[in-house]
Amino acid sequence: MTRVQSFAPVIGTNPRVIILGSMPSIASLEAVQYYAHPRNAFWPIMGRLFNFDPAADYSDRIRQIEALPIILWDSLKACYRPGSLDSNIDDGSAEPNDFPWLLQQHPDVRAILFNGATSEKYFRKLALPQLPQFEHIELIRMPSTSPANAGRSFEQKLAAWGRILDYL
Repeated sequence: MTRVQSFAPVIGTNPRVIILGSMPSIASLEAVQYYAHPRNAFWPIMGRLFNFDPAADYSDRIRQIEALPIILWDSLKACYRPGSLDSNIDDGSAEPNDFPWLLQQHPDVRAILFNGATSEKYFRKLALPQLPQFEHIELIRMPSTSPANAGRSFEQKLAAWGRILDYL
């Protein structure tokens, strides 16, 4: 099995929302980019919600996120996972990212939006028990933007993700 490790967080201006994936896909890890798979709907959704070109150069898209009150990260810091599917994550190897540090640095966070069920599962299981002062932050599962989530159309995903605007 391959040990994979997530990226550093992308921290926006005066963040009030954290968007968490579970662990970057193989395509993302190889490209060293969040949501690099060409069929992942994350960047098209963010582009529509925040009026930027989702096909722009990756560094430009990151600058757009950094200008927003958003943090982009993953629930897991590292794990063993063959391939890209979340269902292949070895539970015993899953290590959470350092959320006590992140939330201490950014106390104005009001919501954590999970990009799919696996992100939420690992956050609740591994990170939440380390966060004693957590009542003021809403935890919200969003539909996964992954191409593996074929049960919802792009428009349905976009409509659901529009909820982020309520927290900014």
